[in-house]
Amino acid sequence: MSATDTSSDPLPKGKRYSKNEELGWPSLNASFHLDADIEEEASEGGLRAWFTVVGSSLVYFATFGIINSFGFFQDYYEHAYLQGVPATTISFVGTLQITLMNVFAAPAGALFDCYGLDALYVFSGICSSGALLGLSFTQSGSLWQIFLVQGVLIGIANAFGSQPALVVVGQHFVRRRALVMGLVAAAGSVGGVCFPIIFSKLAALHSVGYAWSLRIVAGIIALCYATATLISFTNMPKQRLCSAKTLFDIQGFADRRYSVLAIGAFIAMLGQFVPYYYISTYMQATNPTSPAKDYLLPLMNASSFIGRILGSLAADAAGPANTVSPMTILSGLLCLGTWAVTSSVSVIICFVSLFGFCSGVFIAVLPVIVAQITPDANLGGRVGAFYSICAVAQLVGSPIGGALIRKSKTVGGEGSADRFLGLIMFAGATLLVGGVVILVSRLLHDRHWRVRY
Repeated sequence: MSATDTSSDPLPKGKRYSKNEELGWPSLNASFHLDADIEEEASEGGLRAWFTVVGSSLVYFATFGIINSFGFFQDYYEHAYLQGVPATTISFVGTLQITLMNVFAAPAGALFDCYGLDALYVFSGICSSGALLGLSFTQSGSLWQIFLVQGVLIGIANAFGSQPALVVVGQHFVRRRALVMGLVAAAGSVGGVCFPIIFSKLAALHSVGYAWSLRIVAGIIALCYATATLISFTNMPKQRLCSAKTLFDIQGFADRRYSVLAIGAFIAMLGQFVPYYYISTYMQATNPTSPAKDYLLPLMNASSFIGRILGSLAADAAGPANTVSPMTILSGLLCLGTWAVTSSVSVIICFVSLFGFCSGVFIAVLPVIVAQITPDANLGGRVGAFYSICAVAQLVGSPIGGALIRKSKTVGGEGSADRFLGLIMFAGATLLVGGVVILVSRLLHDRHWRVRY
């Protein structure tokens, strides 16, 4: 063989099929990518996938509908059911149920990865509806009963419903993952609009009352879970649960983007739910005769619904981190620039609408950031571990804000509004700083703003 004949020379590694492309033949790499694209397109949606989205939405309607209704309970307990109990103590019941929901999100996600959906939905549905039935039989003035039933049992039950509901839709979609996760999250806002109105209207009726309003809602929640169990499907093979350590997937914290994002979310969540918990109490103190006070919480949840939908669409187009960080910063600026400035009813209505929108973007799109840096097979455990860290912030955030409310004997006017200035500043500062840290996490991925992330 001559020295110039190189036909038998081995091709460089990684270039073995380049000659095929030069001759116009399809390379094996091209064939592989074509098959992958076809497989991705086949798994993107479908009838089973959209039925699962509906089922997950029903579960979010039931779980986050109750959580987002705690503003009603906060006001009702303060003025009727738990008179004399400090507002900070009452708000601890609400923050505890959110905290436990997020603490148990990690094992709930890991159990979903291992065993699927049905058993978790059945467990969560029975416990959630049963807890509301139990809450209807608690005695007025008995804080420990409300603490155990509403704070502990509902919090744990919600974890085993909401976490699988969010993760399972992420299995069925890739390109439209932010959109479908946003649709599911938006259902929680719908529940947050409906349930406070149901509670307030039925509790005011002598023929129904507070106890029966809880029992009626318990029936609605049971129906939601039953329907979701029948129409939801998983799309990943089940894994074996090797040990208890598998329930807490902390490997994601080795990624700097994941860790910094968790820190930013932790700081932001210190103030995220403060307006939801205290806006009704604030209006009762500053504008007790205004008819708007009963509708501010539903309005905030309605605005949150719009934010979750539009925010998810924006996240699909521009990237979830590019969407969440500016909206979180704007949430803090709204608290500091509107809520802290005046107690005018018209301004408060504007604040509630805009804050609800921004918080909806934060709530819906934040888990999508985690999902895009996590392998699908570990999605349940990683998202759960992330929210387990955030759970601590949700536990202490609203009580800290409540402790900053100054006591006053006057009711109505700017003097009453000044009592809440510490709470408002706390919420605004934590959201502002948290949004900046989330922005840092985004810059760790890529400093070019045009990059979708």
